Amino acid sequence: MFRSRSNEEKAPTDKVTADLSKQPRDPEAPKGRPTPKRSEAQTQRRRAATVPADRKEAAKRQREARRADLARQREALASGDERYLPARDKGPVRRFVRDFVDSRFAIAEFFLPMAVLILVLSMIRVPALQNISLLLWLGVIVMIVIDSIGIWLRLKKQLNERFPNEPKRGAVAYGLMRTLQMRRLRLPKPQVKRGERP
Repeated sequence: MFRSRSNEEKAPTDKVTADLSKQPRDPEAPKGRPTPKRSEAQTQRRRAATVPADRKEAAKRQREARRADLARQREALASGDERYLPARDKGPVRRFVRDFVDSRFAIAEFFLPMAVLILVLSMIRVPALQNISLLLWLGVIVMIVIDSIGIWLRLKKQLNERFPNEPKRGAVAYGLMRTLQMRRLRLPKPQVKRGERP
């Protein structure tokens, strides 16, 4: 009752498993992975053909491609070419925001020169000038906040009118950040003149 099976009894099961592995797979049976699309298969084949054999060559190609992309991006930032702009600057909404900001004066764009002037005044050891510099700091900050609120409200209204169905997330903040830069230092370069409505 508790005796072990003999070798003869074990042999048939080994033969059955060996026979099963030799049988061809049923064409209707799932293969465990999805069939790739033709375009994906072609890209994989092309990639396999163009991948260089050694790592150094692959790294060199990658560096050259990155360098070429960055050069195209720099040119696009200078010329405003929409095709090669970075992702944060692409699209009609972002273009409109840039044009909206570039077409008007913003107090925030003069913050840097005013800050330098106020800093120089505060360093002079005359109490009256130091008090004036503190008042100027306060005045500049209040004016920038009021101007930024005005730009925010007008820009939001214009975006809702012109692009009702486009995603506008982050567009107003993008515009306000642009107002903090001096006009000649802005990237992408301004495409409209002051006073020219976008």
